[in-house]
Amino acid sequence: MATLSEKGARIAKNSLFTFFLKRAAKTIGKPARVALVVKEAVDKLKDHDNPKPGVHQAIDLGLTLVRFVSAWAQGHYRGVSPMTVVSAVAVLLYVVSPIDLVPDFIPVLGFGDDLALIAWFINRFRDEMMKFQAWEKAGGRPDALMR
Repeated sequence: MATLSEKGARIAKNSLFTFFLKRAAKTIGKPARVALVVKEAVDKLKDHDNPKPGVHQAIDLGLTLVRFVSAWAQGHYRGVSPMTVVSAVAVLLYVVSPIDLVPDFIPVLGFGDDLALIAWFINRFRDEMMKFQAWEKAGGRPDALMR
């Protein structure tokens, strides 16, 4: 059985995700649009309070991704590769989009592909995410959106 991250890797190779990467590359130059995507992602992630094991952990990873993009968009966190930022925004665009490989209206499975893509991102960019989390722990945490 494939791990959540492996499922996300398959999604990341799909042409639909390529569409979101291209959209993200255009979006990162528009701070208001990035802020809107971040807010929509927070709303969606917090809306899925699922008692299944592992889902809470995946949602927490998604919220870390949201904080990462938010900190970058606000200019608080830099020193990260452009590809990481574009990929992060693409993942969030995928999460908030109603157009997925597995539509969100399908119970459990519809949100599963979103979580798989988040897990893939966190795994793929593990070093950069660990640096971001260390930065947060050191006091650089602009988390107003998370409240």
